[in-house]
Amino acid sequence: MRTVLMVAEKPSLAQSIAKILSKVLNTLYTHTRISLCVCVILTGKYNNWDKVDPAELLSKAPTEKKEANPKLSMVKFLQVEAKGCDYVVLWLDCDKEGENICFEVLDAIQPVMNKPYGNERTVYRAKFSSITDTDIWNAMNQLGEPNKNEALSVDARQELDLRIGCAFTRFQTKYFQGKYGNLDSSLISFGPCQTPTLGFCVERHDKIQSFKPETYWVIQAKVFKGKDSPISLDWDRVRVFDREIVQMFVNMTKTAREALVESVSKKEKAKQRPLALNTVEMLRVASSALGMGPQHTMQIAERLYTQGYISYPRTETTHYPENFDLKGTLRQQANNSHWAETVKTLLAEGINRPRKGADAGDHPPITPMRSATESELGKTRGYCFYSRFLILIECIQLYGMTDTCFCIFYVFKCGLSPGFTEVMPWQGIPLEEALPTCEKGDAFTVDEVKLLEKQTSPPDYLTEAELITLMEKHGIGTDASIPVHINNICQRNYVTVENGRKLKPTNLGIVLVHGYYKIDVELVLPTIRSAVEKQLNLIALGKANFHQVLQHTLDIFKRKFHYFVDSIAGMDELMEVSFSPIAATGKPHSRCGKCHRFMKYIQAKPSRLHCSHCDETYSLPQNGAIKLYKELKCPLDEFELVLWTSGSRGKTYPLCPYCFSNPPFRDMKKGMGCNECTHPTCPHSLNSLGIGQCVECETGVLVFDPNSGPKWRMACNKCNVVVHFFEHAYKVQVAQDSCEACEASLVMVDFHKARTPLADGETQHTGCVFCDTLFQDLVELKHATMRHPMHRGGGARRGRGRGRGRRPGGRGNPKKPKDKMAALAAYFV
Repeated sequence: MRTVLMVAEKPSLAQSIAKILSKVLNTLYTHTRISLCVCVILTGKYNNWDKVDPAELLSKAPTEKKEANPKLSMVKFLQVEAKGCDYVVLWLDCDKEGENICFEVLDAIQPVMNKPYGNERTVYRAKFSSITDTDIWNAMNQLGEPNKNEALSVDARQELDLRIGCAFTRFQTKYFQGKYGNLDSSLISFGPCQTPTLGFCVERHDKIQSFKPETYWVIQAKVFKGKDSPISLDWDRVRVFDREIVQMFVNMTKTAREALVESVSKKEKAKQRPLALNTVEMLRVASSALGMGPQHTMQIAERLYTQGYISYPRTETTHYPENFDLKGTLRQQANNSHWAETVKTLLAEGINRPRKGADAGDHPPITPMRSATESELGKTRGYCFYSRFLILIECIQLYGMTDTCFCIFYVFKCGLSPGFTEVMPWQGIPLEEALPTCEKGDAFTVDEVKLLEKQTSPPDYLTEAELITLMEKHGIGTDASIPVHINNICQRNYVTVENGRKLKPTNLGIVLVHGYYKIDVELVLPTIRSAVEKQLNLIALGKANFHQVLQHTLDIFKRKFHYFVDSIAGMDELMEVSFSPIAATGKPHSRCGKCHRFMKYIQAKPSRLHCSHCDETYSLPQNGAIKLYKELKCPLDEFELVLWTSGSRGKTYPLCPYCFSNPPFRDMKKGMGCNECTHPTCPHSLNSLGIGQCVECETGVLVFDPNSGPKWRMACNKCNVVVHFFEHAYKVQVAQDSCEACEASLVMVDFHKARTPLADGETQHTGCVFCDTLFQDLVELKHATMRHPMHRGGGARRGRGRGRGRRPGGRGNPKKPKDKMAALAAYFV
């Protein structure tokens, strides 16, 4: 008996495929988890901003692939599932990124699979565009092989973006954040795609700023016939920029009592049907018609795809193949409450073929695969858009146009039939005021003639839809990455999203782009990235060598980087005009341990402390508030401690500004607070306040917060677990003794006499938070509310027992309880 492993990218996708195949393969075994997600990272010292020159990232810095979320242990899981299997079928996304994941999966599982017999083929690739019975079975009957060239093109793009982006980002972030205090961005990032995207927005901003309005004049007239309402007429010359000339026309027009109809022409026109929907057009229309950002749109589209409502949402194709079953797709919508009648009419009367678009050779256009109600999908605007846009692309909009020519002006009015806009109302042609029936020679009385003075107006800021169009036109990003680049420039505070999804550059975004203009305009223009994308596409087609393209591109950017560093003064001149020096920013806060003068707290991102006397800047944890901490000082360096908090429902811990940036002990890393400090005697350190191993993560320790009373708590120094205990107790302290069962530190609690939970009115008790039965009902597990997904990464101790782990002259390695935390289950489950 031979065994086959099938790997899908998402649990819902795996379950859908398994459900379809199990109709025939009754013994199919399914075990669904998300597939391997890998990111490219720099290794060793090259991950440290302070240890290497950013220029080295463009040449000798090694990279490696690692799991994006190591906690999932996906490699191990895949290897367990693949052990003893003879074949693997890869049901991953059918785009270049999907091909890349195929080979990441193969790297993980092939070493543990059974060896093939001779030249036997054991790896198969399923290509599908939707999760329907027909598509899945067609894919199963036409299994191919994963495309190595497409995977290599993704590897090249990832490595180029990593090296180039990190080199420029590290240099300009350290340079400018060390000089200016109100940049209000935690990262002054550069990206080969992100920066040209920002460039488009700033280019439009510059056009708006340099625009000089011109005055012009228009003549507006109104005529009427009998008792009918007056009709506004438009001048056929539209406007005139010379006041004297237009005044002459007005004077002549005012002498006329009547306006005679010179001609009436009627004709029927058709509004062009939209092309079939691809990813870029979906992003454009979702932004302009529904007010949805590109990132949000893609999230909804991916969810609809995995649930089987639409076909694969990443495609560049706008042309349906000749054998595409349009009628079958329409029949799926025949019972939909919104457009059932329209669908039935189309099926009865016959449908026209969609407009011929472009075939990119990837996937068919995005198509609804089954019907659903709004209630099924929580009234998702995206679903309504996709369905309304797609179902009736075969139906055109016809409308009549009446062009009536008067002896002074021209006017036209429209009578419309809705056509395809019956289900796409946002594409309808607006109905104008009704035009009374008239024929050549009819006379209308002139009611009013007036002269209006107006000014030409500047272009508006780019909308997301317009930006997406520019990115597609210039080859910036792919259909999958365009939303990411737009989201990045918003998150970096380079642009803000205004009403109507308009993108307005911030001061920082404008200065950066103008700085690139001064130093090296190619860094911000789309030309160089477009050329790189063409080379990457050649790799995907097997027409270019992976290593040669990679090296050639890095050589170009290495020269550009060195020139940028040498010429940074040009950008700095612009920064000086727009931003304040760091010494002139912020408010006095806590004392420096070196000069004992007050340091200034700079709240703008990234928040930090700056001593203007020593000219030193000290990093702080982000996405929280910094407070003074009772003027207490660090025993190592005399710096006043500060208190970081993420809010009343979050975590709080003290830290030394100097130790936070300069770890005092070998087992500490940059960015650690007092709750991870291994100082043997400091009353604020982990060794004094640590209680026991975190109940959820493996490396964290629960540390007591002595400032949390009367709602006392301890919080994990790694994850967001918070344990509330002994509410309204008068005093809580961490004892020096440990629990004999789990080696967690004991806790001394002094209760108020009126609220004591202890027997016989006792107010004091010392016990283990995890094992003491008296404490069982007084402990409550919660998760901290963070303002951002974890304010920083990094690890410290690796103790795995319930106790605090290593303590000078202490207990040795702590042990885990044999019952695997059975006592905690009673508390927290």
